[in-house]
Amino acid sequence: MASRAEVECWLTDMDGVLVHENHPLPGASELIQQWTDDGTEFLVLTNNSIFTPRDLAARLRASGLDVPEDRIWTSALATADFCASQIPGGSAFVIGEAGMTTALHEAGFVMTETDPDYVVVGETRNYSFEAITKAIRLIDTGARFIATNPDPTGPSVDGPLPATGAISALITKATGKDPYVVGKPNPMMFRSAMNKIGAHSENTGMIGDRMDTDIVAGIEAGLHTVLVLTGISDQREIERYPFRPAEVLDGVHQLVRP
Repeated sequence: MASRAEVECWLTDMDGVLVHENHPLPGASELIQQWTDDGTEFLVLTNNSIFTPRDLAARLRASGLDVPEDRIWTSALATADFCASQIPGGSAFVIGEAGMTTALHEAGFVMTETDPDYVVVGETRNYSFEAITKAIRLIDTGARFIATNPDPTGPSVDGPLPATGAISALITKATGKDPYVVGKPNPMMFRSAMNKIGAHSENTGMIGDRMDTDIVAGIEAGLHTVLVLTGISDQREIERYPFRPAEVLDGVHQLVRP
């Protein structure tokens, strides 16, 4: 892994690193401006597959962060990129929202309920018993099972919500088949992001707030890993794992030059 001085390109998680509950975290705006002024290649990553990059860019802008949509890489985009690399011009049955279906359409896929190549499960707030039943039957008859991310729950102002991992587990229980998960902690997501910006692991850094997704995937992808303590993981959480990030910082403000 490179030292920070050798890092020329950056990948960064979004929630808990740049924003928290739609408010920018200290130093986030300044760091993005620093990268932009320096001509540093970067991507903002998220495991959330509900929104398109355009949606997320608008949400970030409303939070006070100016991140162009072409600087956002979602698990939906990574999933579509993976599927297209395996079966170009293929077909899929999707449980998910516009972020997932748009990414697959733009990758040349057809959405269908008839003999699809893939069943793709992503994030949605509108899970239906009918759609889950259809997914189970399609997987039983040969469709390949893909999930955008393994997260069992997602946050809301009222508490946790069931997320992709929970729905995937239901389908796995019914079919006996585990999904291939493209998003974090699969380093596949980081590799596809690096391909998008022409980066190499030897000179790329990853900033995240979770040991169990951002940091482990960054280490497995050979990146310089930076854990910030503005999100999920704290010092006690770090001690639970056998691996360590290259750096632990209080927040991204410590990456901004004075």
